[in-house]
Amino acid sequence: QDFYDVSLVDGFNLPVSVTPQGGSGECKVTSCPNDVNKVCPPNFSVHDSDGSVIACKSACLALNQPEYCCTGDYASPDKCPPNAYSMIFKNQCPQAYSYAYDDKSSTFTCFGGANYSITFCP
Repeated sequence: QDFYDVSLVDGFNLPVSVTPQGGSGECKVTSCPNDVNKVCPPNFSVHDSDGSVIACKSACLALNQPEYCCTGDYASPDKCPPNAYSMIFKNQCPQAYSYAYDDKSSTFTCFGGANYSITFCP
């Protein structure tokens, strides 16, 4: 049994999809097809030399606070719910992990030795 996901827990830089090939069970395609950089909060943006946004940090990476990283006193699902920043990612990419405890809508499984096609900028 394989577990797979698209994660934005550390941030975003480009759209991606994961497509199981073969295997059995649900073996669903998961993706983050939208350009999260377009809605990235300014203080989370990573810029290239000409000032273009090329990546968007997560709240954990940008702010380094336990409540955004789900660490310390916040290290459980009931103490670390989604926040306004993680919802920016989730609204753009509903199938992707947007924060540490986003398992229910973002973890996929496939049985039977599937292969996986990873596509950037689908």
